[in-house]
Amino acid sequence: MGTWQDKIKDKIKAIDIIKGLKNRQSKGDIYLVGGSIRELCLSSMPKDYDFALTHSADIEIFEELMGINSFVLGKKPIQTHRIVKGSINIDLTVIEKDLHDDLKRRDFSINAIAYDIKRDTLIDPTEGLKDIKERLIRYVRRENLIDDPLRMLKAIRHFATLKGFVIHEELILAISELKDLIDNVAKERIKYELDQIIVSSRAFDALKIMEQTGLIFEIFPELYELRIMDIEKGFRLETLGHTIDGFRYLHHYASLYNLDQKATLNVGYALLFHDTGKAHTFSYDDNRNLVHFFYHEKFSEDIAMAIMERLHFSTNDIRTIRSLIRNHMRIFLISNQKPTERAIRRVVFKMDNLTPLLVLLTVCDMYGSSGGEDNESTEMVLATCREVMNTFEKLQEEPLPRLVTGYDLIYLGYKEGPSIGNCLSEIQERQISGEILTRDEALKYARERLKMHKESHG
Repeated sequence: MGTWQDKIKDKIKAIDIIKGLKNRQSKGDIYLVGGSIRELCLSSMPKDYDFALTHSADIEIFEELMGINSFVLGKKPIQTHRIVKGSINIDLTVIEKDLHDDLKRRDFSINAIAYDIKRDTLIDPTEGLKDIKERLIRYVRRENLIDDPLRMLKAIRHFATLKGFVIHEELILAISELKDLIDNVAKERIKYELDQIIVSSRAFDALKIMEQTGLIFEIFPELYELRIMDIEKGFRLETLGHTIDGFRYLHHYASLYNLDQKATLNVGYALLFHDTGKAHTFSYDDNRNLVHFFYHEKFSEDIAMAIMERLHFSTNDIRTIRSLIRNHMRIFLISNQKPTERAIRRVVFKMDNLTPLLVLLTVCDMYGSSGGEDNESTEMVLATCREVMNTFEKLQEEPLPRLVTGYDLIYLGYKEGPSIGNCLSEIQERQISGEILTRDEALKYARERLKMHKESHG
């Protein structure tokens, strides 16, 4: 019976591209390096492969094996040749010095392992295999974090996505001390790591580490304003605290509502930003001994917009997240007493296909505030959420018929322009709420609306 390392080598040699390389004559040495070995150790089949070559001519071997040319990433002196075929990505880097030097410049010990294809040996100068067994994320050298500060966030992403792994205390300390260097990293690279953290099942724990080290405040200084307000006002229910606590429930309830990863990601960002406006809207009613955050939704939306532009979110994601933040109080506001069917339908009309996302945001916000405990208030909100989802699903199965069109409104005397769209939206809203049921009622509403408009404009 072979050792654990023998089993890892057997897994590596079973990969098609490794089989192909063993049957080719290379001019230099070829090593499989990095995360693909880690994935194989963890019984996962990687889709991304990194190879270190000592001779550039051997790039052609990979191109012949894959039947496709490579393309160049990066700038000299360090360039990577990438081959993409289907779901497989292969990165090829020519190393100028010895392999051990290359491995010691990598981020974490678990990614600093190599397999020598010619000699059928594993090379592990930083004891990465031991750390994989112990589920430990440990830096190779502290200066490697300085060379590429994104590695601080990548460590937390590994923590969030690698089951059972923990971050070494020295790495935690280094992140705390070097966190300001994250400002030197391209925003797109930061967002890529954040995306994976937020949709992971350990999003809450990962964000707590980001809070503990202060890294989250370097990326989102707007959240630090909430931290300061919580401290200065002595809130029992912390604004930032309940926001991060909400991530305890994101993954579970996203699965419950059958939301895909993209929808979950947008809800996650909406949850992270939804109360940022409270730092700018705090007021205190001395007579009633109450704290208010009037119109904080609008302030939060504007702050989130600035953050998302800074991190280069897509236009569609910005639109979705803004809508969720703008409407994040809507279900709470109709849950104080049993909501009417009309109120439920209005929520669905307003949110349309974003309805399940708003429900998820509401549940995470609610349980973040209640500490995960159920009480009379949470039961009322959950009941409303169920009614909203039931109504949404019924309307998905049996969409309401279109009662009038833009051409009908033009025939009535409407001029082409925004007024037609506004009128159609109002009719649809009233149709959903049950105020308008027939075509004749819709046309009557349109005539009365047009008459009022003409009277008000002389």
